[in-house]
Amino acid sequence: MSDPASTPAGASLPLVSVLIPAFNHERFIVRCLDSVLEDPYPSKEIIVIDDGSTDETATRIGEWVAAHKPVLPVTYRRRENRGIAATLNELVSLARGGLLRLGASDDYLLPGGLEAQVRYLSAHPHKAAVIGDAIVVDRDGRTLYESSMSHLYGVDKRLYLSDASIRQAVISHWAVSGAVTLARREALAAAGWSEDLHIEDWDFFLRLAARDALGFIDLRVCAYRLHGGNVSKTAHVATRIANLTESRQVAMRRADLFDEPCRTLLRSQAHRIAAKIAFLQRRPFGTAFHLAVHACMALLALLRQTPGARATRAV
Repeated sequence: MSDPASTPAGASLPLVSVLIPAFNHERFIVRCLDSVLEDPYPSKEIIVIDDGSTDETATRIGEWVAAHKPVLPVTYRRRENRGIAATLNELVSLARGGLLRLGASDDYLLPGGLEAQVRYLSAHPHKAAVIGDAIVVDRDGRTLYESSMSHLYGVDKRLYLSDASIRQAVISHWAVSGAVTLARREALAAAGWSEDLHIEDWDFFLRLAARDALGFIDLRVCAYRLHGGNVSKTAHVATRIANLTESRQVAMRRADLFDEPCRTLLRSQAHRIAAKIAFLQRRPFGTAFHLAVHACMALLALLRQTPGARATRAV
């Protein structure tokens, strides 16, 4: 799974690089770093970049690194703000591991998740990445939901258990949040994150799902923190419209990566997103038009499914 350069001398387990892009999370970053140290998986390193924080995040990281670098390999950089996608790409370039865990400075890992995901990728060499579930906590660490997928997003996790259904789930039931992804280094080096996007994760996972390279384990591997500052949860209307507009562009851009019926389903999602934009812009006729087109295309995608695939979705 990993070459000699990505596995410490004498170790039999692949090195996992935990990638942490940090920005203005002075209250949460130490818990995030502690969780990596506390996870029992032995072959790991931390790569952390402070992406131009204006609070005390960089100070907290510096203090933690000084105290713990002797017991856990850490690479730390602090620089001006370049955005999340550019920071993730830089983190990949700094990592030594053959496997890369995507972290977040306001979330934290749950013990055992690294080992379970490493085990999955070892058993599924055709998969480029694997995702898991998360618990949802508030800013003080109190549990809000036991499952982000089931309780925060309200999806049936069984949709993520087969290649056919996971493609459709990523398109129309996207329910992945927090630091739940372990990926092979070559997958991130090849795909990477589009630096022209602000909400980059859906684009990344669509590209993986299109080639059946994404797997799932039904295990809570991290704590996803809701604290009012999450990018995707903003209540600012103009920002929501900008985010939705970007998501619609991603849907239209990536539709041709899929075969039918997923191609039509993703185009249907583009109209669903357009309806949300029109609603926020107080354009009722535009909202109704895009909802109608969405419904028609979603029905067409359903009719194009094989009988077996329809039966799977009905379970």
